[in-house]
Amino acid sequence: MKKVVVFLLVLAMLSASVFAAGKTEAAPAGPVTLKVANYALLESGYEPFWKQVKVDFEAANPDITIEWVTAPYGEIVNQVVNMAGGGNKVDVIFGEIDWVPGLVDAGLAAPVRDILSQAFVDDFYPDVLKSFEVEGKPYGIPLYVSPYVLYYNKNLFTQAGLDPNKPPKTYDEMLSYAQKLSQLKDANGNKVYAFGQTTASVPVSGASLTAMVFNFGGQVLDAQGKLAVDNQGFKDAFTMVQKLDQLGYNPQNAKLKDLRNLFALGQLAMYYDQSWGFNGVKSINPDAVNFTASAEPLKGGNGVGASLLQAHCFILVDNGAARKAALSKFVEFVISEQTLSSYLRDLTPAYPAKKSMATMESVVNNGILKGASPAAGRVQVQSFIPRISNLNLELCSLAQAVTVGKQDVAASIEKFKNTASVKISQ
Repeated sequence: MKKVVVFLLVLAMLSASVFAAGKTEAAPAGPVTLKVANYALLESGYEPFWKQVKVDFEAANPDITIEWVTAPYGEIVNQVVNMAGGGNKVDVIFGEIDWVPGLVDAGLAAPVRDILSQAFVDDFYPDVLKSFEVEGKPYGIPLYVSPYVLYYNKNLFTQAGLDPNKPPKTYDEMLSYAQKLSQLKDANGNKVYAFGQTTASVPVSGASLTAMVFNFGGQVLDAQGKLAVDNQGFKDAFTMVQKLDQLGYNPQNAKLKDLRNLFALGQLAMYYDQSWGFNGVKSINPDAVNFTASAEPLKGGNGVGASLLQAHCFILVDNGAARKAALSKFVEFVISEQTLSSYLRDLTPAYPAKKSMATMESVVNNGILKGASPAAGRVQVQSFIPRISNLNLELCSLAQAVTVGKQDVAASIEKFKNTASVKISQ
């Protein structure tokens, strides 16, 4: 697995020079409409930002119109693929890094260097761009990046007699904290869950479980994209998933949005999430800014607390010269300090992926992410395979087998190996 040093660079390169964006293709001669697929328009926490992007971009580019294509998070990729099958291709998809290989396999994603200027692309951290590569070419361009971070409720820590400034660093420490936190009730007498790890049957839960495997020093795929789960770290991670369930610490079969809701309501003390998940928490309970803190991923077994690189990105589609030129202008407009500064400060805690944005005030002084920043240099990239979503769903099935199904971990892993091998080769 490749180590990614994004966070060291983000935090340490305070004197990084600004890379000037080069000229893009000439502006189209006539009006152009860009179709932008974006599930975030349906999520209240993000809708105002994206609507303002449209207003500001169209004001600066009167010959280009943004047409939103929307669907819920779990449906947007299928909608884009189905539209393309009917001859109606979008120009860009706002999504997650795990979507890239599937859209490449579907013949929709274009190499970013075929559309964006060299100067603009060269401003991104090279190791980040490598994480988007399929056969040596990057097929996605990140708005920002993040590991899975450990969010925790400082108020609940205090109520349990724990120091809110000293979060756990290992899984063993977390379990000792959880023993005390699990005794708490919220103001309405509801149970407080000690620790949240998503296991619901959605691909992002599988990605989160992969991050947990990395915490324990394990792997899921080898460098060639082949299944490689015969390692102690993989077994240790799912043994921990089972233990958290047996002790009643982890809400069963929860999606990330379920964990965010419980955390926002004071019914969950600690949980793993992408950094931008805090936006979902804050949209439920604005007071969350006062009780939320982050910590670096926990160390388990022989692991060093490594995590999985995650990114919100643009996945580009080649729809001819005029729309490519307009698309390049749109991407450069959005992935800029001017556009993203308030977004990263007020909505989505994350790390920028561009060297020229390393010294942004919203990054350097982001209190929510401060505790997670020591995880720099311990972020791993999962090998890209076309059926990564299938693999992630099988990881969820494994987690459910050892929790809801109460099955033996070793036996469940053997079943997983057989099923997953078939699913990722289809």
